[in-house]
Amino acid sequence: MKSSLNGLIDESVTIIREVAAEFERPVLLFSGGKDSIVCFHLARKAFYPGKVPFPLMHVDTGHNFPETIEYRDAAMAKTNTKLIVASVQDSIDQGKVVEEKGFNASRNKLQTVTLLDAIESNKFDCAMGGARRDEEKARAKERFF
Repeated sequence: MKSSLNGLIDESVTIIREVAAEFERPVLLFSGGKDSIVCFHLARKAFYPGKVPFPLMHVDTGHNFPETIEYRDAAMAKTNTKLIVASVQDSIDQGKVVEEKGFNASRNKLQTVTLLDAIESNKFDCAMGGARRDEEKARAKERFF
């Protein structure tokens, strides 16, 4: 009997393979955080011993820890995986978004425009991301597509 973790891994691997088979230009969102690292690991597992057949995309706020960027770049180099970096700073510089000012200023909301622009300019027809269902009750009800 498989453990529930193995069942979740198998389900995730199947979904990733289905996405690669059904979409022409999928992309896996990758921030360098724990959830996206696990998703990348699952994508690698799905296509082992081959490489991941789609690129990863990081929507870079410009406010990452240096270690996150170092890890991201090292992981892409080690696995020979294509990485696309979409920059929130570029969106600010182009006047597409306005940076918040003040004590609680954040670039989190600005990522949406950068993400949508990158999806359009790269002609992606599917963007995959990962989030733990146990983080928020609403996520437990979300569907895959």
